[in-house]
Amino acid sequence: MAKTKWFIAGVTLLATGALLTACATSTSSTSTETTASTSSLSTGEVSTTLDQVDNSKWLYNADDNVYYQIGISYAANPADADQQTLSIFVPGDYMTATDNGDGTYTAELNTDTTVGQYTAETAPIVIPINTPGYSAMSALTDYSSEAATYTAEGMIYVSAGLRGRDSGAPLGVTDAKAAIRYIRYNQGNIAGDTETIFAFGTSGGGAQASILGASGDSALYDAYLEEIGAATGVSDAISGVMAWVPITNLDTGNLAYEWNLGSARTDLDDETQAISDDLATAYAEYINDLGLKDSDGNTLTLEASDEGIYQAGSYYDFIKETIEDSLNTFLENTTFPYDASSSSSGMPGGGGAPSGEMPSGEPPTGEMPSGEAPSGQAPGTSDSTTTSESNSDTTSSSDDTEASLEASDGITRSSSSSSSALSLSGTYDTVEAYIDALNANGEWVTYDASTNTATIPSVADFVKYLKNPSKDVGAFDDLNEAQGENQLFGVDGSSTHWDSRMTEILKGTSYESAYEEDMSLTDSLGTDLTTRINMYTPLYYLSDYYDGTGTSTVAKYWRIRSGINQGDTALSTEANLALALENYGIENVDFATVWGQGHTNAEVSGDSTENFINWINESLKNQE
Repeated sequence: MAKTKWFIAGVTLLATGALLTACATSTSSTSTETTASTSSLSTGEVSTTLDQVDNSKWLYNADDNVYYQIGISYAANPADADQQTLSIFVPGDYMTATDNGDGTYTAELNTDTTVGQYTAETAPIVIPINTPGYSAMSALTDYSSEAATYTAEGMIYVSAGLRGRDSGAPLGVTDAKAAIRYIRYNQGNIAGDTETIFAFGTSGGGAQASILGASGDSALYDAYLEEIGAATGVSDAISGVMAWVPITNLDTGNLAYEWNLGSARTDLDDETQAISDDLATAYAEYINDLGLKDSDGNTLTLEASDEGIYQAGSYYDFIKETIEDSLNTFLENTTFPYDASSSSSGMPGGGGAPSGEMPSGEPPTGEMPSGEAPSGQAPGTSDSTTTSESNSDTTSSSDDTEASLEASDGITRSSSSSSSALSLSGTYDTVEAYIDALNANGEWVTYDASTNTATIPSVADFVKYLKNPSKDVGAFDDLNEAQGENQLFGVDGSSTHWDSRMTEILKGTSYESAYEEDMSLTDSLGTDLTTRINMYTPLYYLSDYYDGTGTSTVAKYWRIRSGINQGDTALSTEANLALALENYGIENVDFATVWGQGHTNAEVSGDSTENFINWINESLKNQE
């Protein structure tokens, strides 16, 4: 049934350009009241005061053979006229151009030439969402050679300036939707198949790419799009998502973090320990209500256990097997002797940042949280202290990628280390030597040489040795409002508490009044926190547990990669997204965790950008 639902909503729209009438709610998943509204996109008649791209104003980069335009407004009533612009980069072979004599060119489409496997009419459009920590993405002011990586493959590269978390959710995704609508408004006027759009990003950028992929044409965004003068009568749905370590599904992110990583916390005061335990218990209740199913159709649930908090049941087994699969994939793909030091000390074996403009390293504008940890709490370790990793025949700059992400995302991470965390370095001559190193501080990995497979006794052991928490209790809604997400859901650039589930758990604690006071806040359009969080929760549109399922056009293609060692999110974050997509009926879901890698562009092997490009090519080739 879910598969049929997707086929009707997605393919009809993408094949014909007709737009579904979407109904959406602004209520929480636990509410029995709904307020439905009909999307203004249902008419199919384009309405905008924006001009289409002027084909007499193309610029040209001869070295890369790319025609491009910079600073095109995608919003008729922008909140920031400089920020809310986009740039377009087109393979030169798709254009027949005449030199205007002033550095610009007048160009017409050449639909006869093929670049890679595409023509000017069939070329996919790729849009980077480079917003770590939900930071702002600056609009380009000049030519970017990053585009040539994609145009050389025959793709169209579109980069849009997006507002950041200091503007508040949902404005970053709103801007991306407005840019997508503007590109579709130019169907036939510019090169590229505007019905085949892929968004990609890492961390907060991967989250916002995922939100775009799940929330296509959602009516919840209508008022925000209208406010900035986005085109109407065209879809803002996309075809595909590439998400590396996406920080998403925040509605239960704080709960999931304590259920998955809380066992590795030490020296918490009694009150904070009790909060951690209650959050973990609440996550089990959520999972048991959510109803995710495995590939065999079995409902995944959590059960009470003698050790740990709900560390049993089919959902627990699924997470444990995911960890074991990640390790065994590493063992299968790694040639020994293996030099852990040369493979980036636990960073990805491939690639570094995907091609696209990475933030400059400056924190987002607006007042930043202080980053102070709650009193009496001893945070866990950063995942950057762990090592081991990917295929030894690959090269990597992704240790720099992780550092650049952490320098630019403004997210508060603890810097203390746990004595139990492993640090692997040097050369391991055999698999057995590597397994011995994993077991150096206590035996927790069992290896069968006859099958070259390993098993672990528990998720808690993996967390203890290789996935220590890097954030304090309240990983995303910090007890002292010290996280980036506190600003993301704040009002007018300020930080606020926003998690209604935490608010219930904190009743009777010293944090009760601070959380309860913030729950009634609304943004400038009068939207409450619950609705804004729903808008930034992909599962809201994918699971019957929520009111939003069936109210959006969901992307057809998904590729999700996670560095399994990262302490930024629970492993369940990406796993739940992949499961929910499959349960919804999306057939093209490529999900993998990468052993030993952290919060970065994790890849089992190869270069992250090349892998992304190859995945698009294969996906579209198979479609044909």
